[in-house]
Amino acid sequence: MSQVYPAFQISAFLGFLSLYAGAYMYYLYAIAYVIDLYAKAHIDVIYALAYIGSMTQFARTPQQLGALIRRARRQAALTQGALGAKMGARQATISTLEAGEPATQLRTLMDALAALDLELVIRPRSKTAPKDIENLF
Repeated sequence: MSQVYPAFQISAFLGFLSLYAGAYMYYLYAIAYVIDLYAKAHIDVIYALAYIGSMTQFARTPQQLGALIRRARRQAALTQGALGAKMGARQATISTLEAGEPATQLRTLMDALAALDLELVIRPRSKTAPKDIENLF
């Protein structure tokens, strides 16, 4: 024979189940909130490291320096002609600079850096192999 449960027992059980489910959902939300805070803290660190890493670009050859200038120009959404106009130089001069041609004058390089809001930093040479540096470009 099957047992018949009185209505008040069923409703009490459902009330308890509802209370338990609500508490469990609150617990899950709390865990998700803590995980979200934890992740955001780490994301901030990762963004900071990426920003610092992107700031330290280096070159050992005229071609690598030209590639850095080209990358900065493109990030600034400038054409060679627009960069030349900001510097008071011709588009062909910018092309020569970005190609790493030996005929580029130091003044042209410094004008390009200023127009791109960049600066030249001199530091001791790292022990990285030149082939590893070329792979960055």
